[in-house]
Amino acid sequence: MVVTTLNTTKSEEIFAAAQKLMPGGVSSPVRAFKSVGGQPIVFDRVKGAYIWDVDGNQYIDYVGTWGPAICGHAHPEVLNALKEVLEKGTSFGAPCALENTLAEMVIDAVPSIQMVRFVNSGTEACMAVLRLMRAFTGRDKVIKFEGCYHGHADMFLVKAGSGVATLGLPDSPGVPKSVTSNTLTAPYNDLEAVKQLFADNLDQISGVILEPVVGNSGFITPDAGFLEGLRMITEDNGALLVFDEVMTGFRIAYGGAQEKFNVTPDLTTLGKIIGGGLPVGAYGGRKDIMEMVAPAGPMYQAGTLSGNPLAMTAGIKTLELIHKPGTYEKLNKITKKLADGLLAIGKDTGHAICGGNISAMFGMFFHQGPVHNYEDAKKSDLSKFSKFHRGMLERGIYLAPSQFEAGFTSLAHTEEDIDRTLAAAKEVISSL
Repeated sequence: MVVTTLNTTKSEEIFAAAQKLMPGGVSSPVRAFKSVGGQPIVFDRVKGAYIWDVDGNQYIDYVGTWGPAICGHAHPEVLNALKEVLEKGTSFGAPCALENTLAEMVIDAVPSIQMVRFVNSGTEACMAVLRLMRAFTGRDKVIKFEGCYHGHADMFLVKAGSGVATLGLPDSPGVPKSVTSNTLTAPYNDLEAVKQLFADNLDQISGVILEPVVGNSGFITPDAGFLEGLRMITEDNGALLVFDEVMTGFRIAYGGAQEKFNVTPDLTTLGKIIGGGLPVGAYGGRKDIMEMVAPAGPMYQAGTLSGNPLAMTAGIKTLELIHKPGTYEKLNKITKKLADGLLAIGKDTGHAICGGNISAMFGMFFHQGPVHNYEDAKKSDLSKFSKFHRGMLERGIYLAPSQFEAGFTSLAHTEEDIDRTLAAAKEVISSL
């Protein structure tokens, strides 16, 4: 059913109680809906492309637990695989054969990865890969891009995207300047700024890390030649190129953005989809670099729950499901229909709007466009987005509660779901 009048009494009661128990009432900031206004809904269950809240309202979901649900929520084959392995235990803290299976699948799929290390989150993967960059090159400085989010580790909370951008927070309260002094920033899609940073910090930069397609400042694609240019600049300066594919990995192509754009970095971070809905991260790359990691080498990194059998099982089954012929063609068809439809509605009703999609990742800005970087994205009409978000929610469409987050589709979304979404969007945008 499509919700037209939301009764969210139970959600409101639960969230009110949560605010007395947890900071802001949530375990992750953007969930609190502070940037879009109103109360967040409290989930009760998910299945396929749908969410049900504690009041019984149903929604079409375009967040997909922020990316992992590429097969749809609670896929029966993933659940059945988890039920089988659950009987054997939830965590070993010791080697598990399932790690080998998932590692082989990741190595076979992702062009840059010759060896991989599993961790428990994207943040953890990015923390480790930064340490590895420094250990391998013997250099301390790193370049990141404004609005790219690489987790909440101290050294990355400089001009970060995601929740930091959504909530308009200062760069890094609580983080010593000594920690961030080695983090250099440049505008996304600006090769000249990167060249200048290398010139100003000769032989001091360990590498460049970026989201090859940005999802944490909204959906922003690389300009023609940008990724190729970064590959050349890093090679010329003896530095490493790192793609943070926590979001894009296995979503915009089976081999991620590096397959899609045919640019191979030295190291890659992964998460989201390789956990199949369970907490997983990974980092990997060239063998000579990865052999720096303990116990093979001197760079220490560890995790008790890393490679646990439940997460490995969910990841294996998810990759099996999406590696079938026609998967990405189907995902692109559905997502392109949604993205193109939203843009057409916005333009037909006289609104400044831009956006697009790559495979199962999409986004739109209330901005004339084009949006090349975070500074462009910040010029979007945030008030208009907030009204749009609320209007869609009231019509049973669940979108990320931030102008600065990408959206996601899944194999469970149908043509009918897209039609219902666009019909709702036409009503809402026409009334803005």
